Amino acid sequence: MRTLLNIIWLVLSGVWLFLGWMLAALIMFVLIVTIPWGIAAARIGVYSLWPFGKRVVETPTSGFWALIGNVIWVVLAGWWVALSHIITAVPLAITIIGIPFAIANIKMVPVALLPLGKRIVDID
Repeated sequence: MRTLLNIIWLVLSGVWLFLGWMLAALIMFVLIVTIPWGIAAARIGVYSLWPFGKRVVETPTSGFWALIGNVIWVVLAGWWVALSHIITAVPLAITIIGIPFAIANIKMVPVALLPLGKRIVDID
């Protein structure tokens, strides 16, 4: 079932969200100082390409620096990546088939806003 959901997700919104995340990662890599944000954006971009069967968990060892990094991320790129998830969720929510995918998009908004201090793990 996860594979089927991921294939439908890929067609309906996964590719576009992945490209948005990769654009954010590329911008962060070009700016050199923001490479840690680029790594986080690339990691979450891959997650947004194939999200079903995975979940996001807090990293207990992240602390003050992750908080500062997340504030900087929101200013640099987080708000427009989160907005892309919201904009994608709206048309998906119109159809019955798209509702689970709209919910998945909305669940990705907090990760889009605050990516540092989070890990992506497989669901057993």
